[in-house]
Amino acid sequence: MNRLKLFIPLFIFAVLAAFLWKGLSLDPNYLPSALIDKPVPAFELPNLREPDQLVKTEELLGEPYLLNVWATWCPSCRVEHPYLLQLAEQGVKIVGLNYKDEDEAAKEWLKHFKDPYSLIIADREGRLGLDLGVYGAPETFIVDAQGIIRYKHVGVVDERVWRSTLAPIYNK
Repeated sequence: MNRLKLFIPLFIFAVLAAFLWKGLSLDPNYLPSALIDKPVPAFELPNLREPDQLVKTEELLGEPYLLNVWATWCPSCRVEHPYLLQLAEQGVKIVGLNYKDEDEAAKEWLKHFKDPYSLIIADREGRLGLDLGVYGAPETFIVDAQGIIRYKHVGVVDERVWRSTLAPIYNK
């Protein structure tokens, strides 16, 4: 019986190794969203380019688009931005959700780094972001032509993410 006690540390190590191995195989960018296969929450927020003009949920119906949550205070957004410009040049419709940001800072950012967005919603207080379950920026939602959220990506969109994950869903 005393000899079996010698194997207890080995057993504990094996259990811990199994949990660690399982944890390493998970995608750290995967955060499930309760809004998958549900419509984009109703909103009425200012257009960043024309603050007097309100953008409504219904205006975004008719074709699929990426809803990209970004802000000038987000360092990862700066990394992501050049690839968004490439996607826009390829004809991918990208709607920006400027999240908890200053309008003037956002406009300067776009002037300096160029503008990949077909439309930019100014979510100054983060209300739409809250309704979307946004954790931070950048996050990107794929929304179909009927306004239904089909996928949520947390983190930078780059060529690898686009080709392996987002493009197949966007092109359905």
